Amino acid sequence: MSEPDEPRTAEQAPEELPGADAHESGATPGSTPILPGFHPDPSICRVGDEYYLVTSTFEYFPGVPIFSSTDLVTWTQLGNVLDRESQLSLGPGAGGIFAPTLRHHDGRFWMITTQIDRIGDGHLIVSAPSPTGPWSDPVFTTGTIGIDPDLAWDDDGTCYLTWTRIGPNGSEITQTRVDPVTGELRSAPKPLWNGTGLAHPEGPHLIRRGDWWYLLIAEGGTERGHAVSIARSRSIEGPFEGCPANPILSHRSTAHPVQNTGHSDLVERADGTWAMVYLGVRPRGISPLFHVNGRETFLAGVDWVDDWPVVDETRFDVPIASTDFSDRFDAPALGPRWISAEGPATFVERTGAAGAALAPAHQRPGFVGIRVEDHEWEADLAVTAGDVALVVRLDEGHTVSVATSGGRVRAGARIGGIDIPLADAARAAGKVVLGIRAVAGPAGLGVRSGPDVLRLGIVEAGVFTELASIDGRYTSTEVAGGFTGRVVGLTPGTAGGAVSSFEYRRAGGA
Repeated sequence: MSEPDEPRTAEQAPEELPGADAHESGATPGSTPILPGFHPDPSICRVGDEYYLVTSTFEYFPGVPIFSSTDLVTWTQLGNVLDRESQLSLGPGAGGIFAPTLRHHDGRFWMITTQIDRIGDGHLIVSAPSPTGPWSDPVFTTGTIGIDPDLAWDDDGTCYLTWTRIGPNGSEITQTRVDPVTGELRSAPKPLWNGTGLAHPEGPHLIRRGDWWYLLIAEGGTERGHAVSIARSRSIEGPFEGCPANPILSHRSTAHPVQNTGHSDLVERADGTWAMVYLGVRPRGISPLFHVNGRETFLAGVDWVDDWPVVDETRFDVPIASTDFSDRFDAPALGPRWISAEGPATFVERTGAAGAALAPAHQRPGFVGIRVEDHEWEADLAVTAGDVALVVRLDEGHTVSVATSGGRVRAGARIGGIDIPLADAARAAGKVVLGIRAVAGPAGLGVRSGPDVLRLGIVEAGVFTELASIDGRYTSTEVAGGFTGRVVGLTPGTAGGAVSSFEYRRAGGA
């Protein structure tokens, strides 16, 4: 596994404490993510005083980033759970990794998830003695077709697999006993609880508290109707009764700046109090509103009233994470925050003191980048030889780029798979610094604006010169669909090239 990433430290006043049990920032409670950008479907566990969290990755490699924290609000990426092809093999058009669950049992970490391209094999389970690995090659739970698997152990050590089974009548929460070491099923699958009647019951997690087993699920779909519901039983096998206050968390039909809230997980803190992590999006622009950075991870407190959880979104004062990132490509390999589409970035031939050498991109996507984590931001890529593009990617059919191309610099977009040239300028000799700026779009009644504007250009002597701009809605989920968010990075041209630095900075607001 790669070396841990730099801590995502909080930007705070000298006497502010991250994770204080009060909300003092003045922002709408629950509006600041603990993991901004494309970090959906969070799952969390605690070992001693340390918390560990994983999220989904879909078509990107490596799969399932893993983070650690001691206060729940400031997180450090330790690496990626599925970081070699023997664990995760992707290809063109891959759907990749859906929602994972992370648990610690009997001195070992366990992660279960679904590779949608291998859904017929069941879910995949890997384990490790440490969150930094080494993580095992996967075993598969053959016969459990569906998504969103969860692992839980009863008092006698029996392991239970609970997941969302996809059948002719839609999805249903299903359970079986399983041997997590081999993936062998130990009982016939049976339905468990299908929620309150909202669409798409999914994302189950079983959590033990006292004499009760709680079944936490998502309902309503992962769009604006998303919600968290819960049921309880004295037995891990049910029957489960729903909470009278369901859903216990949802921002549907409200003006809250965070929407699509759901797919949560619960964790008991070292002091005996509880917290919840969940996904949400921050949409902007005209109706229907557009979110571009994917589903992000948020945090709330949990109180227990009559043995039912009550979510408190004011519990934590979550600071805005430090997201600035710079890479000179001088390490032996790319760091853990770099992700590539549809498999390893094999076109990065080498890195070192001279930067990164890139082989020609003979087929799409040939892309590697980092998650965009801010509303307004700047990215610069220094090209020292050949042809390379600086690209904002939502998926293969929805990209915006500025690229060196022979003696020219060209700005363009790909929308719905259609390539659209936007600008063309002469290329100066020597190193060329390509730049993209995401800035707030025009606002006001009657203004037909998307979430932002992407400005494409060249940076000379620290000064950005715009070649073209485009409405950011064309790299939004509401236009493209799917489950990911923007990733900004690079793609080599047909003759290859070399780069000496990549820089990402927050600009303007969060």
